[in-house]
This record gives sequence, structure tokens and C-alpha cells, in this order.
Amino acid sequence: MSRYLILSLFLTVLTACSNIDGLEGLFSPNPELQKRTENTTSSPLEIPKAFPSIIPQYSNSELQEVSDTLTEKQGFIRWSSPDSVTTITEFYQEVFKNNDWEITQPFNEDDNRLIAQKNGLEVQVSFLTSNEDNTDYSLRYQPVNTSSSSTTPDPPSSPQNNGLFPLDDVPVALRPYVQDVMRLEDLNVKQTDDKAITSNTIINRRTYARWLVQTYNSFNENTPAKQLRLGVKTSQPAFADVGTNDPDFPVIQGLAEAGIIPSPLTGNSSASLFRPDNPLTREDLITWKVPLDTGKGLPKASLDNIKETWGFQDTTKIDIKAIQALYADFQNGEQSNVRRILGYTTLFQPKKGVTLAEAIASLWYFGYQGDGLSAKEVLTINN
Repeated sequence: MSRYLILSLFLTVLTACSNIDGLEGLFSPNPELQKRTENTTSSPLEIPKAFPSIIPQYSNSELQEVSDTLTEKQGFIRWSSPDSVTTITEFYQEVFKNNDWEITQPFNEDDNRLIAQKNGLEVQVSFLTSNEDNTDYSLRYQPVNTSSSSTTPDPPSSPQNNGLFPLDDVPVALRPYVQDVMRLEDLNVKQTDDKAITSNTIINRRTYARWLVQTYNSFNENTPAKQLRLGVKTSQPAFADVGTNDPDFPVIQGLAEAGIIPSPLTGNSSASLFRPDNPLTREDLITWKVPLDTGKGLPKASLDNIKETWGFQDTTKIDIKAIQALYADFQNGEQSNVRRILGYTTLFQPKKGVTLAEAIASLWYFGYQGDGLSAKEVLTINN
């Protein structure tokens, strides 16, 4: 019996050895699966074929973003480069000049833009952020016949009173935006004290909510489907401190029901109070305004996203909803609310109060990545 047992064991070992290749095949990577995985790996962004070939490109740059609505006639593209603003600016100014482009606005540090035209096309090179290691910049192009009325406000006319405060009381950088919006809308402030109103008066939350709805609906006067609906008094109030008898209930309730402002309706149980007469902070403004620019909810974003884009030193002090709004706002290029209101800054100061002039300037443009309207363009349409 032992002889047969030994022979049986010997045959078993031989069989196992002959099947080693089969075992290796069983545990080795599936070539089809490997191929499929390689095919699904995200590839780097590429310049779309629709991008006009006459627009020069700075070679030492990495493509960061391409607008979904890009065509041969208009579009938005964002790059980053290790080179300085000066180096990139000199390149574009020289290339534009040597290739018969008309430079309608040479680069200046006030708005960090260079604008040129050729063959009915206007190109704006805008510098978004810059530090020792990286320069983030964008190219926006569109037909000349519409660009002048949509992306740049008119220079302010002679100082005048806009109904709230003298125009010459407004900071110079904000004055053109304020002038256009005040021509479009009859904005008013309901004072809770006897202090004189100036452009630097801090706006409260109820006033900005009212202005936001009023201006946004005015921009979309010819597109009722895009307008915000006002709350009705038969609705259960979204906030405990804004009842149906509050004069601004329809506006504040409407914003809450549309999911524009955080409330218990959006799952923010800690936002049961609206505090209508409290100062509007910078993070309030950006959180409320950006969804009306993008036309959708806020994207997921992290503190690192803000540090890599805006580079704010006080990122850790910013509320998570404002973090998401800031990340989306950065993707809006030179039409971002932060750039229009604050210009270049490395501090966001999220809890700082917003002035009346800053609030009005934020309402000058509604839209995202080239698909939008400015107060100046709405005035042209209305006239």
C-alpha cells in the first residue's frame, strides 16, 4: 500500500508542476482589462480644433481649462505658465504688432488685460493670478461688433448723483460698473438709522437680496423661464426671523426656495435665521451671486483648490459654501466677481462687510465663461 501511496503522490506533484503556467496565467494581469484601463485614463487637455488659428499661443504654458461653449467665433481658454506676467505680456504685444493686430488696449496693471483686434475678432488676454512660481492667464475671444458692449463698462461720465450717493464718491475702479447698473436699475436702501449714505456704507443682507433678485430678473426680462420666482405669503417661511409680514419676505423666501441662499430648505439646519439687517459679508455675496452666474449648483471644492487658484492667505477662515463659490468664480476669468470688486488681492477677508459700491459692481455682469450679459449690454438692448 505504501508503494502505491508514494507513486500517487509522485504523479500529483508532476501534474501540479505541469500546470504552473496555467496558474501564472490565472494570476497575471488580464491584457484586455489592462488595455481597457489604459484607455480610460484621463488624457491632458488639448486645444479644440474650433480654436481660431490666427490667435497666437504662448508656448511655455499648460492648458488648464476650455469652455464648453467654445466655437470659432467665441470662447474662453485658461493657461498657466512658470513665466512672469511681464514675459507673457511682451510676447503677446510683440506678436500682435508683428502680425497686423490692432492693439485697442495695451496692457496696464489696473485691470491686468491686453486687448487686440483682427479680422473682426477681438481677443482679451487677462492675467488672473501671479506669483513667483506660476502665472495664471486666460484668452477670451469674440466678434468685435458685440465685444465693446458686453465685457467692458463705459468710462464714467461727468460726476452725477445716482439717487443713492454722488458718483464721484465711488472708488474710481468701481465707478464705471456702478454707473451702468444705476442707469439700469432704480436701487434703494432702507436705512435703519439716520446716518448719511455713502458709497462706502456697508450694505445689509436684506438690501443685497432685494437688489440681487431685482437686477437678475431685469437682465432676464425677455427670458421669463430664467427669472427668479418670488415667495408667496401662503408658504411656510424658510427663516424664523423673516415672516410673511416682512416687506422683503417675497424676495428672501424666493431665494431660499430656489436654493440660492443657504437655509433649512437646502439642508442647512444651522441657517434657520436669515438676520436680514446684519451686514452682508464678502463670503455671503460670493455664495449668493455665483449660482446665478453659473446657472447651477456650486461645485465640490477644497481648501487646496482655493490655494492653488486664488492663492488667498486666509483660506482657512472661509466658509465651505464660499469655498465652493470662489472656486467656480475663479473659472469665470476676468468676469469673476472677486476680480471685478476687489481687483488683485492675496487676502479675501471673508467676514469683512461689503460696501454699497462693491455690491452694485457685483451686479454688473451675470453669466459664465463668456455666456452672459453685462449691465452695459442690457442697456443697449433696451435702447
